[in-house]
Amino acid sequence: MSKAEPKHSYVRCLDDGGYPESLEVNKVYVLLPDEQADERGHLRVIDETGEDYLYPAKLFEFVDIPPQVARPQTTRVRNSRTR
Repeated sequence: MSKAEPKHSYVRCLDDGGYPESLEVNKVYVLLPDEQADERGHLRVIDETGEDYLYPAKLFEFVDIPPQVARPQTTRVRNSRTR
């Protein structure tokens, strides 16, 4: 992996850990690299607030998402209804 192509990592929430306003069970979240957090058994996750926070790693499982799926959609969907 080159530095020009950052790897996006994703995790699925298994348990909200008592943070129901920040985490949704079964939802996939973006995982940010944080070696210090990893060493302490935590993960840095962008949660429902849109901010990144540390959560216990046991609340998540790692998931693989193909790049074509993870990439943001840039095309608009037209409304097909006729007037």
